[in-house]
Amino acid sequence: MTGARSAATLTGGAALLERAVGYTLGQLHAVTSADLSRPTPCPAWDLRGLLEHMDDSLAALQEALDVRQVAPPGPGPGYGPAGSGYGPAGSAVFLVGTLRERAGRLLGSLSRAGDHPVWVGEFPVPASVVTSAGAIDVAVHGWDVGRARGRAQPIPEELAVAMLEISPLLVSAADRPSRFAAPVPVPAHARASDRLLGYLGRDPR
Repeated sequence: MTGARSAATLTGGAALLERAVGYTLGQLHAVTSADLSRPTPCPAWDLRGLLEHMDDSLAALQEALDVRQVAPPGPGPGYGPAGSGYGPAGSAVFLVGTLRERAGRLLGSLSRAGDHPVWVGEFPVPASVVTSAGAIDVAVHGWDVGRARGRAQPIPEELAVAMLEISPLLVSAADRPSRFAAPVPVPAHARASDRLLGYLGRDPR
């Protein structure tokens, strides 16, 4: 991997995020309310908590694209748009429905996205870097959803290769253990999805 290649991948953050969203939407298929109490690879969250966290993450990405800043978290996740018709608040149908709706709006914003600065706290960050980081977060949590249900599908190889190239630029020792656990050793000849998950603190086995 070269620095130039990694930089080129970073500038394609919107495309990476679009592909990551597509993968993760597939992992949300057939989640039931009975699944919501299942443990996930994230020790602090059961599946319900993970879905609520994912809703917050997509909201922050939407704000980054539309408002060009990322503000502190707002009201608690999981409430979705009023009158959405997805069923009782907190049910799997509701949580997945609001996630899908939010993902659809995000994809619409991505189609119009440029590489403008996004203010993260007091620092301007290129939108391509924000969307690249968002792609990693969205894809790995999509895998977490599948693993919680015992049905995890590997992250598509081409997408995993691209994210593996930029992960060292976006996830450092300073992010562990607050955002990611310590890397899990994975054989060098393993598929890119497994090596990416291992770098991000997941055991892909």
